[in-house]
Amino acid sequence: MTSVLAAGDHFVHPEVFADALRRAAGAHDLQLSQLQLPWPVEPFGPVGNVKEASGTEQQLLDALGDAEIVATQMAPFTAEVLAGAPNLKFVGVCRGGPVNVDLAAATEQGVIVSYAPGRNAAAAAEFAVGLILAALRRIPGSDAELKGGNWRGDYYAYDNAGIELEGSTVGLVGYGAIGRIVARVLHAFGSRVLVADPFADPGQASADGVELVELDELLRRSSVVSLHARLTPETEHLLNADNLKLLPEGAVLVNSARGGLLDYDPLPGLLESGHLGALAVDVYDIEPPPRDWPLFDAPNVITTPHLAGATRQTAHRAAEIVAGEVARFLGGQQPRFVANPDVLSKFEDLRP
Repeated sequence: MTSVLAAGDHFVHPEVFADALRRAAGAHDLQLSQLQLPWPVEPFGPVGNVKEASGTEQQLLDALGDAEIVATQMAPFTAEVLAGAPNLKFVGVCRGGPVNVDLAAATEQGVIVSYAPGRNAAAAAEFAVGLILAALRRIPGSDAELKGGNWRGDYYAYDNAGIELEGSTVGLVGYGAIGRIVARVLHAFGSRVLVADPFADPGQASADGVELVELDELLRRSSVVSLHARLTPETEHLLNADNLKLLPEGAVLVNSARGGLLDYDPLPGLLESGHLGALAVDVYDIEPPPRDWPLFDAPNVITTPHLAGATRQTAHRAAEIVAGEVARFLGGQQPRFVANPDVLSKFEDLRP
């Protein structure tokens, strides 16, 4: 009997984890317990020495007991928690990156940490395309004005009219699972797609019908730019005051990836001047942004509260990916998506 904790939240429910684990475990007997964490009813944030976590260290320690395996999305696996869970062998995090886990401490404790790449790729890609369309065609703003009693017929005037995706050049900064889906959808609209990503496979890009270019060239040529890169120390403020000036007059900028990819400080001025025609953002450098955030008062800005991955299919897919990793571990196989591969040198000792 293997003790397993399903530490879910109000998006990936504990019972969703539990059901996926039962299906994946097959003949393995699981002793399942559950923990309900408060996200997203309460925002995530730093807990101890980890980021984007939900709940408290003590809450998690109380729930862990003698658990050997945990499936979670937001539980705070800090150095203190890991030190207080001597039986723990495996933590499956159903996110694209396990930022809520102290990977160095997990490796030192001999705990495998897996993650769930691509869990929300379809959802995030669809949302990004939705933001592009909303920004190009003034959909949220015109809706709000009509509901407020203002019929904006002047939006049909040539100087105020939007632009079409058909025939437009769209630049994608980042070309992972999400970027590739976005490119496929844009091609269906008839867009030309440029990609800036130093890690993209040129052969795959060619087969997909996208053009690989350097970032500066992408910015100069694109009437729409959408961000899909991972946030790393190298990509922080990848778009900033210096290179945003390269955008064509009236370009549309969309960020549904990570707030840190974009320097938000120069954007109000670029929008006021009209150099940036519209901005649509789902992510922020501070979440939630403060009420006096300057972009709330800037023209042609669409804001959403970090919703790109919020679909029911994403929740189930995320739990299933983690459950599959748990099943591999229980079956004596190395998991496919390991965030701390150095720990695999101890795999034979960790096997159940």
